[in-house]
Parts: sequence; C-alpha cells; structure tokens
Amino acid sequence: MEIYDGQSFVKYLDKVKARTPRLFNFIPEDKIEWTYQEGKFTIGDQIRHLAAIERFMYVENVQLRQSRYKGCGKDLAEGKEAIVQFYLQMQKESREVFEKLTNEHMQRKCTTPGGIDITVWKWLRALVEHEVHHRGQLYVYLGILGIETPPLYGLTSEEVISRSV
Repeated sequence: MEIYDGQSFVKYLDKVKARTPRLFNFIPEDKIEWTYQEGKFTIGDQIRHLAAIERFMYVENVQLRQSRYKGCGKDLAEGKEAIVQFYLQMQKESREVFEKLTNEHMQRKCTTPGGIDITVWKWLRALVEHEVHHRGQLYVYLGILGIETPPLYGLTSEEVISRSV
C-alpha cells in the first residue's frame, strides 16, 4: 500500500484505529494496570504507548524532527477514563498533522529513532502496523483474563466456518 497524501491516509487510519477503542469498553477498571508478567506492559501501558508513540515519535518524525517519545508510564494518564481520553487526544493531535501532509511531503525521507532514513509514507505505513500489533496484544491480554471481546471484522472464526461451504 502506498500513501499519497495526508487526507487519504487519515481516512484509512481512522478506519484502522476505530477498531482499537472498541476494546476499551471491555476492559474492567480494576484490570487497567494488569499485566501477565512483572516488567511487561500493562493494559494501560499498551494504550498509553499507542497514543504517545504515535504523537511523539511518528508525528515528529514525519515533520522531519526527532522523536520526543519518553515512554508510556502512569505519568501520562492514570485510571481507565484518563487513559482513554489521553489516547483520543493524542489521536486528534496526530490527525491534525497527518491530514496536512502533501504528496510531496510523503515522498521525503525522515529519520527514525534508529537512525534509518525512510520515505515518510512508508514510515506512516509502519505506524499502522504498529497499531495493529498492539491491538492484537490487547486482544491476547483480555483473552488471558477470560474477557469476551468483539470480533474484529464482524464475525468470529467459528461463524465464518459455519457459513462456509
């Protein structure tokens, strides 16, 4: 997938990202800082990470600036409601930058925190992959807790099998 301008990218990103907050309704308040293993991201860390890295790394990099990402700790937002609001606010701020990107800008090179020069549109494609990766982790975390989650695209695997020939 090649990304040509900010307007078309934001339309696509909005669709991808709309699936992530749907999971937030299934997270019990008392599990927001739960993790499966000491030292690993908690559920809240996952959400704060998605929000902060998009805004403070990807957004900065596509503007040809260095990353300002400082982590995903409770200092960013604490408690389920605050974490969800942080995610939504960072998404709004990111969107405002992304939708202004022109085709010319998409063809420029930006530098990742790893020192790799990459075409802006390819770095934005990596942002989408990053979102999907961490959303998948949220599904796994909730599954470990025995919490039912919504099917990603409308049907469960079992429903697809039952409707197949």
